[in-house]
Amino acid sequence: MLKGKTALITGSTSGIGLGIAKALAAQGANIVLNGFGDVEGPKAEVAGLGVQVSYHGADMSKPAEIENMIHHATKTFGALDILVNNAGIQHVARVENFPVERWDAIMAINLSSAFHATRLALPGMLARNWGRIINVASIHGLVASAEKSAYVAAKHGVVGLTKVTALENATTGVTCNAICPGWVLTPLVQKQVDAKATALKISNDDATKLLLGEKEPSLQFTTPEELGALAVFFCSPAGNNVRGVAWNMDGGWTAQ
Repeated sequence: MLKGKTALITGSTSGIGLGIAKALAAQGANIVLNGFGDVEGPKAEVAGLGVQVSYHGADMSKPAEIENMIHHATKTFGALDILVNNAGIQHVARVENFPVERWDAIMAINLSSAFHATRLALPGMLARNWGRIINVASIHGLVASAEKSAYVAAKHGVVGLTKVTALENATTGVTCNAICPGWVLTPLVQKQVDAKATALKISNDDATKLLLGEKEPSLQFTTPEELGALAVFFCSPAGNNVRGVAWNMDGGWTAQ
């Protein structure tokens, strides 16, 4: 379905981003990966799906590097058709104790990077009258949790940016939507499970149930593969008139 298209996914060397990259690649899209840590492993996984893969290591807190990454995607594949703004970091602390530098870093990577990538990708998409901008927000773009002030504020901002981008381009072939996952078993979340198990001296399974039971009625993690399938839907003809939504995939979290 996406043969001949190019997708750039930020924060895609693991977790949700890699899951979305693989789902888009399975539909034939060439992929530009971005992120830290192991690069060759994720590149090989995506290339194994029969598409071309490139990588750019832009620091998503730096607008100049984001601009260079967008140029890289365009120069490498001729166009950038699908942008998935997924890069994100987290820090947990009460507001009065929240380190200012951590607030600034979360805002830069979780919110401002999506703005910069979007503003740079839009002109090419509009010139071709086709594009998909998918912002990976979070359930925390819709509701809050204590001690996550920067993350919640940034993700609410991402949902707002999604709506404005969708409205400004509503009469064009460019759509913008947000995905709002609940708990997803990524390496970041696994660390939280492990920490809870250690702190409470319980098994990993019990810690998982405890973590999910606090918020997610389904008592099951959303998977990167499920999120990838939703991204594919947004890119499909069925998604042509889906514009400005914040689509929660949260096991019933916000239905409570």
